[in-house]
This record gives sequence, structure tokens and C-alpha cells, in this order.
Amino acid sequence: MQSESGTNLSDISNINVAMEFFSGFIDRAAAFLPSVIGALIVLVLGLWIAGRVKKVAGRAMERTGKIDATLSSFLSSLIYYGLVALVLITTLGIFGVPTTSFAAIIGAAGLAIGLSLQGTLGHVASGVMMLGFRPFDVGDYVEAAGVSGSVRSIGLFTTVLATADNKMIIIPNGKIFDDVITNYAGYDTRRVDFVFGVSYSDDLDKAMALIRAEVDKDARINADPEPVIAVDNLGDSSVDIICRVWVAGSDYFPVKWALIKAVKERFDAEGVSIPFPTRSVYTEKAA
Repeated sequence: MQSESGTNLSDISNINVAMEFFSGFIDRAAAFLPSVIGALIVLVLGLWIAGRVKKVAGRAMERTGKIDATLSSFLSSLIYYGLVALVLITTLGIFGVPTTSFAAIIGAAGLAIGLSLQGTLGHVASGVMMLGFRPFDVGDYVEAAGVSGSVRSIGLFTTVLATADNKMIIIPNGKIFDDVITNYAGYDTRRVDFVFGVSYSDDLDKAMALIRAEVDKDARINADPEPVIAVDNLGDSSVDIICRVWVAGSDYFPVKWALIKAVKERFDAEGVSIPFPTRSVYTEKAA
């Protein structure tokens, strides 16, 4: 009886402890449940809002027509991840996590990552600036970072050029944005400069009239601004006549090549000589 009653008392004691534990657990869970529900609501709603803001921002930037698609995608993603980080920190705050120290940890980690990737991030920043300010577009012929070529693509990290003989050149954006950029297609028109040398014995007015006649024949040459034809220099072996005409940017090389050929053929037909350097050699006979 005693051992049996002793066993019964022990069982009752264990049951009481278990009941107290479960009762306390339920009380704590009931007290914590509103925080869990609130955190879930904030998390789900915050992620949904972040996604909507990303879409709205992306569409708004695309509608402007002034922001590159690559840049608008990058900026909208940047906004999205910033909002996601804010939602996560808010959710952790609801759970009682000290967000101040958590934000400090994120800031320190971001600083460490930024220092280790400062070169790469510098290229990204330059890419964002280039896509925003658009110093050149795809298809433009440019000179930048010591090389020249037609722009094939503009990315966040690099820009790809194709040289005149179709070589691919990949340039980090930081090198381009930190250097002087020459965009040969930046304006609709360009000036083509020529120098035609004639002999000192030739009629200068006749030579200039022949050049003017060939200029007037080419419909690709603009009448405004007025073409300039003038004597520019008295060289060692020729009188240099300059000719400056304005053409559409796409006609620069075709007009240059065509006019040089046309003037040369016209000079030959009209008897205007184009001198070239000569050298006279004198020999002395030995005494």
C-alpha cells in the first residue's frame, strides 16, 4: 500500500508539473501570438507593396522615354531590394529583435563589401551615370579611353565598341566616364575639311572656281552654313587652298572621298597641277 500509494503520489506530482508546463507554454504562446500574426501580416503585405512599387517605378521610367531600359530595370530593382530590407528589419523589430544593432551589422557588412568591391562598384556607378546622361547611344562612333569605334552595347559594368575593322573592344565604364569622350555622332551635321595644293604658277582664282564647281555638284553638301574656299598657306612647294563644307554626319566619309577624287580629276582635265615635293641633287667633280 505504501509503495503503491507512494507511486501514486509521484505520478500525481509528475502530472501536475506537466500541466503547469503546458499551461505556462500556452500562456506564453497566447501572449506571443499577436506579435507573430502582426509580423506575418507586415511581412506579406510589405513584400507585396515592394513588388508593386518596383513595377510602377519601372513602368514610369519606361514611359518617360529618356531612361535606358537597363538603367530603369537596375533602379527599379534597387528600390525593390531597399524596400525588402526595410520590411525585414520591421518584421524582426516586431519579434523583439534589436533592430538598431541589426542595422549596424548590416551597415558594417555593407561597408566591408563596398571596400572590397570599390573598383567594380565604381564601374557600376559610372554605368548608371552614362545610362542616365547618355553621352552616346548604341550605334554612335566615339573615341573614349584612348580607343575609338562604334558603340555596340552599354551595360552597367562595361561598354562594348567595334573598331572600323570590326574588332571587339570591351572597356570598363569607369575608364570611359573618367576620360574625355568624343562622340562623332553627337550632332546631326559635321564639317569636312580639305586642303588642295596647287602650283605657284597656276591661276588661284581658276583653281578655287573649279573646287567650287565640284562642291556645287554634290547634293549631299549643305548650302547653310556656306562652304568656305580660300587660300590658307604658302607652302614650300605649293599654294594650299582650304575647302570646308558641312554635311550630314552619316555622309562625312562618302563626301570626303568623293570630293577628293572629283577635284583631282577636274584639276587634271583643266591643266591645274598638284605639285609634290622634289629634291635636287648636285654632284661635284673631283679636281
